[in-house]
Amino acid sequence: MEQNDNRLTNLFSPLKIRNLELKNRIVLSPMQQYSSEDGFANNWHLVHLGSRAVGGAGLILTESASVNAVGRATVNDLGIWKDEHIAKWIEVNDFLHQQGSKTGMQLAHFGSKGSKSHPNEGFQPISVEQGGWETVSSSERIPFPGMSKPRKLTTEEIAALQNDFVQGAKRAMQAGFDIVEIHAAHGYLFHQFLSGLINDRTDEYGGEFNNRVRFLRETVQMVRRAIPEGTPLLVRISAVDYVDEPEAWKIEDSIRLAIILEEEGVDMITASGGGFVWVDKSELYEGYQLEFAEAIKKETNIIVGSVGGIKSAPFANEVVRSGKADLAVIAREFLRNPYFGIEAARDLNADIEIPWQYKRAF
Repeated sequence: MEQNDNRLTNLFSPLKIRNLELKNRIVLSPMQQYSSEDGFANNWHLVHLGSRAVGGAGLILTESASVNAVGRATVNDLGIWKDEHIAKWIEVNDFLHQQGSKTGMQLAHFGSKGSKSHPNEGFQPISVEQGGWETVSSSERIPFPGMSKPRKLTTEEIAALQNDFVQGAKRAMQAGFDIVEIHAAHGYLFHQFLSGLINDRTDEYGGEFNNRVRFLRETVQMVRRAIPEGTPLLVRISAVDYVDEPEAWKIEDSIRLAIILEEEGVDMITASGGGFVWVDKSELYEGYQLEFAEAIKKETNIIVGSVGGIKSAPFANEVVRSGKADLAVIAREFLRNPYFGIEAARDLNADIEIPWQYKRAF
């Protein structure tokens, strides 16, 4: 793993991760679009992701792609559980690569936060009779709103799910992605194993810390072996649960996990937060989760991406220049402004290549 000296870097410094070089440190964060049918990508995804590549993002990450049909949050979620899903992604990746962006697919399973209605229809748990499905989790706990009553996974089912992630990673490689990211944050299935707020198992996947991280650790090991040595492997985590209880996941747990993941061949962690509960919106400010990335970066050598309401070029640049994180992972601001990267370069006086079709505007 190679990484530039942070004293010399800024938002438009390239970054090499294994065999891959990003042209800058601007990352399009995965954001659900709820616009798929049967898991298939379509022209919405081509235009949505393509416009951010035209707009200057160095790394484009897809929304969560479910590794099996019952791993989705809604029936309109993206999927990568069958070979037929690959073809459209080859087309999308070809376009994104033509713009100089690198691409990654985020693999996910929503666990007991699945089987919901579409956001336009309330985004609430629905029954099998309503078109939903039986959800699964580390245990049968449902202590937070927005979670359905799950069935506790057996160890055999855990092994099958791990194979689903492996097959999803292999399909992502066939589809032309440069990177694979495992989604272990935001209250989804892996997080439901990591956090003692949910996981009350008494077998090898529950109880003390090393058991609660076992599902993720084993899956990382399997995915790392399944993808080429030169392909970066990323993991997104919720660095804290935002719950003041002894069983809650804390930043100290995230640092321990980051050390383990680095040992297992993970190249980058995106340090998000929450998922069972969220921060009060009145307490949000630009970079409110940067402290998590900084804490992990201080204690490890792993590459770290920061999220948390990043919306301005000067702030994103300072995230990198300060060395608190290696990349600025930008979500809602990219929804508001697909051309954030180009405008950031102009604001920071960075010399970048702009698509010739747009040069007259800049």
